[in-house]
Amino acid sequence: MRAIVLDGFGGLDKLVYKDIPEPAPMAGHVVIQIKAFGVNHAEMHMRRGEWAENADVIGLECVGIVKSCPGGEFPVGAKVAAMMGGMGRTINGSYAEYTRVPVDVVTLINVDMPWTELAALPESYATAWTCLFRNLEIERGQTLLIRGATSAFGQAAINLAVDAGVKVIATTRQRARFPILEALGVSRCEFEGPDLSKRLPETGKLDRVLDLVGNSVIVDSLSMLPRYGRACIAGWLGGLAPVKDFNPLAQMNSGVYLTFFAAFHFGLPDFPLSDVPLQLIAEKAASGRFNAKPTRVFKFDQIREAHRVMEANEAGGKMVIEIA
Repeated sequence: MRAIVLDGFGGLDKLVYKDIPEPAPMAGHVVIQIKAFGVNHAEMHMRRGEWAENADVIGLECVGIVKSCPGGEFPVGAKVAAMMGGMGRTINGSYAEYTRVPVDVVTLINVDMPWTELAALPESYATAWTCLFRNLEIERGQTLLIRGATSAFGQAAINLAVDAGVKVIATTRQRARFPILEALGVSRCEFEGPDLSKRLPETGKLDRVLDLVGNSVIVDSLSMLPRYGRACIAGWLGGLAPVKDFNPLAQMNSGVYLTFFAAFHFGLPDFPLSDVPLQLIAEKAASGRFNAKPTRVFKFDQIREAHRVMEANEAGGKMVIEIA
């Protein structure tokens, strides 16, 4: 089978096409014929050698058709989505025509929509849903700030939160993208920056913060929250450098909660993929209730261009690779 293999760490030229053996059936696993897969920032960091671990074939998610499942957990020919569970990190991932993944990170996703549109959903929506409804426990009528909202993850979170009756304030570093966020139903857009807490009228009144910019602004995010407020850090759009000079007693209000979620936890006993209503999410996307279509679709032989666009911050949302 054809696969995109990492040939060392570095630039776009490290993504190399090779023929490698197709994965064989294995108990407790599903072999999937991949139809399309989403592109993620983590894969860019893996290519650069900035991630803690990576397989030869990276790629954190995919949608496709079951080719084999020895345990019978999924019928052959079924339409499924798969994500995490070591994909692209400890086992070969989705940058290939086939992948073999543990049954715990596979879910049926039977909806009538193009593969490329379906591929825009799994990682972004599963992670956003878990952050919002499990870690932050959002409720109708609350006010939520999403920092880094024009990312694919951020747009997924907006769709889910607005649908749940939450007032959303969204940030982006590019004012030209305000209309994108406004079209998703946010109540207001703000220009992203490290001093946002000083400019935001809702500082001290927010209920929740979903911080996708990450370590570079998380202290500022925490300073906006009153007692019982919650912040969830779930992205590193601002870089991977650790938080500097963090002094919780001096920089957080008493009673504020800080949590985080990393999507690679999916598949662990406490974070089963089955907990996420991906089927319902896909149905809402198919009906147009969620504006969830990919911003760019590339062919399998265009992976370097997809990474270039991602690295240049030109994606404007979810990008997808289609396998013919």
